Amino acid sequence: MSKFNDIITADESQLLQQFYKFRNESLALDVRLTNIAKHLQIHSRQVVCAVGFNPKARHVTEIFPILGYATFNELAQERNDIFTTDIYKRLSLDNVLKIYEVIVTDKELVEVMQYLLKNRLMRIENRIEETVNSMVIEKYKAEMRAVYNGGIAGIDFAEERLDRQDSGFRALLNEVNIIVESKLIPAGEIFFRETIHPQEKQKLLNKGLIPEELIRSRLNEENTDPEEKKILYDYLKAARNSRTE
Repeated sequence: MSKFNDIITADESQLLQQFYKFRNESLALDVRLTNIAKHLQIHSRQVVCAVGFNPKARHVTEIFPILGYATFNELAQERNDIFTTDIYKRLSLDNVLKIYEVIVTDKELVEVMQYLLKNRLMRIENRIEETVNSMVIEKYKAEMRAVYNGGIAGIDFAEERLDRQDSGFRALLNEVNIIVESKLIPAGEIFFRETIHPQEKQKLLNKGLIPEELIRSRLNEENTDPEEKKILYDYLKAARNSRTE
C-alpha cells in the first residue's frame, strides 16, 4: 500500500503515530511540510490531500501545527486549492480515485467534494481543449466514472451536466449512459430532453434502454429534431425487421 493510502485511511491513533514523530523538528512553519513529505517519500501536495480528505483527521488537532498549519480549516483550504488545480501532476489519478473511495461515507466531505468538483472538472476540460492530451483524456474518463459509480455525484450534479448545450465532453465520456447506469436519472426521463443530442439518444437505444412506446411518443412530438426522428424511425424499422425474420 502506498504512503498516501496509509495516511488517508488511517484512524485517529494511526494519524497521530505517523506524524507525532516529527513534532520536535526545529524548522520554520513554512518548510515543515516539505521536510515531512521528503521523509515520507511523497510530495507535500499528497500529504495535504491525504490528511485533509481523511475523515478522521479533523479530530486530531495535535498534528496540524506539526505540518505547519494553525488549524484544520487552514489545511483544508490548501487541500481544496490543490485538489481543484492539480491535474494528475503531483496528485495522481490513483490518489484521486482513493480520495473518492474514502470520502463517500462522510456526508460533510461529500458535500465539500460536490462543490470542488465543478472547478476541478472545468480546469481538466480546459486543459483537454488546449492540449488534446490523450493521457489526460483517459484519466479524466476514469475519474468521471468513479464520480458517478462511486456515489460522489448527486442528482443536481448530473442535472447540470445534462443541461449543458455544449455536449462535447458529455459525448466524449459517454456520460449519458454512465448517469443511467449509476441510477441517478432514469433513461426514459433523459430520452425526452432537448439538450441530449440524437447520437447520445442512439446509444441509449442501442443498449435497449428505451421501450418502443416511448420511442413512438417521441416520434410524434412536433419539436423533435429531424435527425433524431430519422434515428428513431430507423431503430423501430430495424426492430420490426428482426422480429419478422
